[in-house]
Amino acid sequence: MKILLGTHYLAKTGGTESYTYALATELKRLGHEVEHFANVRGGVSALLEERGVPFMSADHYDLILANHNTVVEKLWTKGFIVQTCHGNIAELEQPSPYADIYVSVSEEVRDHLQNLGFQSAAVIPNGIDCHRFSPRKPVSKTLTKVLSLCQSDVANDFIRKCCEAINVEFLCSNKFTDNVWSIEDLINQSDLVIGLGRSAYDAMACGRAVLVYDYREYMGEFLGDGLLTPDTIGKSMYCNCSGRANRMKFDEQTFVEEMQKYSPELAAWSREFALENLNIEQAVQRYLDICRDADLRQAHSTFKTRMNRELEKERQTLREALSDKEQLQHQMANDQLQMKDMNEAFSANRQKHLRAIRALLYLNIVLILSLLALVIYMFS
Repeated sequence: MKILLGTHYLAKTGGTESYTYALATELKRLGHEVEHFANVRGGVSALLEERGVPFMSADHYDLILANHNTVVEKLWTKGFIVQTCHGNIAELEQPSPYADIYVSVSEEVRDHLQNLGFQSAAVIPNGIDCHRFSPRKPVSKTLTKVLSLCQSDVANDFIRKCCEAINVEFLCSNKFTDNVWSIEDLINQSDLVIGLGRSAYDAMACGRAVLVYDYREYMGEFLGDGLLTPDTIGKSMYCNCSGRANRMKFDEQTFVEEMQKYSPELAAWSREFALENLNIEQAVQRYLDICRDADLRQAHSTFKTRMNRELEKERQTLREALSDKEQLQHQMANDQLQMKDMNEAFSANRQKHLRAIRALLYLNIVLILSLLALVIYMFS
């Protein structure tokens, strides 16, 4: 199939950007013809082009996988379009009525869409390239290195203090201040990774223990689900490992205690869980299965026909309005020419009348002078 991947922002590394790259890699591996689109291009779009995924070049695609509503609204006329909603807070993640079907990355997002009146065709967690993100060195038997992928200085300062308290090495990578593409290399240097969302999934795929925690300004608070274990992973993934599931509050002592729950067995479990539940190969297959559904294709055809019909009506109305505008402008131009001619004729008549009045005035003066001369002559 000819497939287009659309994402609002592909300038720097981030969760959606890494997800788009993983999708492209897997679809290319399966033999599909893949291109990409972004409103904001940059480093990640350049990486895609290096991998043989060019920027959008066609007018129509068999399938469009879009990540943000701004992208859907630009691409919906180019083919069957699936919007993947990655969250329930950010404006970009809200469903666009121009998408044909919707996919949610978590049950929380699915419920959010349903409350807005949109039906999610499936819940497909963020897929991870488990070949790129894989264990490259074994973890320690006891906790020795912690990597923070948190996106706030206050969270990183807090974690650093907790690590110092138990003599554990602290590593850090904040995508806003230290944007790193090959984050899997840094993950593989640690035993325990701290972060939210895709950071947690990347770390699990690398066979690292994960503690879900960060401070996000858009949420206005520190959020945490704690250490991911077979008992806690289900509840945490309901909210995409965002920390909103448990909203745990930590002080330094309780956070240290949470980190010390680390074990190499937990890290090994993380890898197995990622392979079974977060693998991009499974995610892509689910997307393709959904989009081959005949009923959905029929709905898509009906939707596009109706939308194109409405769009053509709007275009016709616009053409008629433009035609009326052109006629009005032509009439105004004719009126201006007529007004100019009338002004010129009025000016010519005015000059003619002024000359006649001036001649009459001269004649009257001559007559008066002649009469005065005659009077003077008669009485002299």
